[in-house]
Amino acid sequence: MKKKSFDEEIYGRFGINDLILFSIYLAVGDDGKCVFEKLVSQSFVLFPRRFSFPEISKWPDSRKLDRPLRMLRKKKLIIGSPKTFFSLTKAGRKTAGEIAKIFRQKKLKL
Repeated sequence: MKKKSFDEEIYGRFGINDLILFSIYLAVGDDGKCVFEKLVSQSFVLFPRRFSFPEISKWPDSRKLDRPLRMLRKKKLIIGSPKTFFSLTKAGRKTAGEIAKIFRQKKLKL
């Protein structure tokens, strides 16, 4: 998928955890790793309204990733930390793949 923002009407229906998982899915390199800075950038580019400061929509707000990343680790969908890198687990790849499919089809699960 191209690096462009998605339609807010579609991504607005997803929870922030799903959007972060999908961002990691797209941002991982050949080594399967995604550094925090790349994740912040990727999340903001794809979903600008969800990952920007409320008063300054042109800037990404990395604080919006903190608690959701801990929840994704707790659910065993990702491994890693902001100090090192993030990777998807097998379950995380499966979930992110399902989200990607929905975006490709421009549909939402009900």
